Amino acid sequence: MTHLATWDHIQNILEHSVSPGLYQIWIKPLSATVAAGRLAVHAPNEFVAAWVRERLCAQIREAAAQVMGETPVVTVDATTAKIARPADEAGSPAVPVPAQAAQAADCGPLFRFSYDQFVVGPSNALAYEASLGVCRGTLPADQLFLCAGPGLGKTHLSQAMGNLLLTQRQAARPKIVYLTAEEFSSRLILAIKTREVERFKAKFRENLDILILEDIHFFQGKPKLQDELLNTVKALRSRGCRVVFTSSFLPKELTGLDTQLASRFCAGFMATIGNPDLQTRLNILESKAKIHQVSLPGEVAGLLAKHIKTDIRQLESCLNNLILKARVLGRAISMEMAWDILRNYELEKAEVGIDEIVEFVSSVYDIKPENLSSKSRKRQHVIARNTAFFLARKHTPLSLTDIGERFNRRHSTVVKGITAVERQITLQTPLGRQIEATVERLAQ
Repeated sequence: MTHLATWDHIQNILEHSVSPGLYQIWIKPLSATVAAGRLAVHAPNEFVAAWVRERLCAQIREAAAQVMGETPVVTVDATTAKIARPADEAGSPAVPVPAQAAQAADCGPLFRFSYDQFVVGPSNALAYEASLGVCRGTLPADQLFLCAGPGLGKTHLSQAMGNLLLTQRQAARPKIVYLTAEEFSSRLILAIKTREVERFKAKFRENLDILILEDIHFFQGKPKLQDELLNTVKALRSRGCRVVFTSSFLPKELTGLDTQLASRFCAGFMATIGNPDLQTRLNILESKAKIHQVSLPGEVAGLLAKHIKTDIRQLESCLNNLILKARVLGRAISMEMAWDILRNYELEKAEVGIDEIVEFVSSVYDIKPENLSSKSRKRQHVIARNTAFFLARKHTPLSLTDIGERFNRRHSTVVKGITAVERQITLQTPLGRQIEATVERLAQ
């Protein structure tokens, strides 16, 4: 099969697996070349390349695996010439591409983020320096625990560590394993089913130098998985290996954990990432605008930074949508355009109280406020209750215990509820997208 035929086949699979709008705007303009075990995807400009890298690599890799018979390493770059494709139905010619070349970026199975994309501020400086210390071997501990709420940068730092470590010269390059706690658990279960537990143990205890494990709160209430993780950590630490954990919760906030494992989580260096201040948010917007090669007026940057304060992921998403709208309309970014985009996001104003959250969630899910505190296990009530936990954690100074008392629930139930919401949002399941839309409506 020729390169063109291979890519045509991959595009055909993608056309039937993503929404029509997504396919027409982001996938149809792409071209690609195929080599042994590699798929180089070419975008018309760096803006499209960056968007595809961040949002579509997993789908492209999966479709390519079906066609190529193996899972390839996928890279995305901005081409330096016109993309050779026919005019569209309206007769528009192929879009000319800027003359500058861009480095191909690997969106292959490990890391998307790097340190040069990370904006440092007072809220994340300690976590930033600690993560660099892990890479350079200068941190006065072999273990790092990063704690941050959703969208504040813990995954960015974790993957940046992996990228930096992989740039070391071959002789000094460590063997790294990066995965989420859920992926670790899935691999263990598969190893048990296929009777390859010894191979699993060798991989995670003997054949690596650094383990980066995300979202360790997933292990709560899972004693058998905790046993394996504990033994893995013990084996790694006995060999002087470095271990990095991330979580949305501090170790003291986790429940249903083996006491030895809880103690292990508290060992080493702990760093939290807080909400970014105004200047950091402005610096983030400036950095992202440079990456996308657009001019972002200061008043527009100030508007976005003023209204989106506690979630960097939302702030970047808002900017990306603003840039895309400006490009589609062929106009410069303006305040009017920014306000129009902001209406789709959570506009953070005064602090939201717990009573307002109860009223909001009850209204959105069309239930009575008392259902949130009742013993009801109806699916709609549980989803609403977990959403209220999540919003209370994000928008109020209440502790997990205080939140639990407000809804007649234990501290551990609140943690599980918040974890369930975060997981659905991260996986972008239908329920996750529904919850995310609900979260974004608060304070509008």
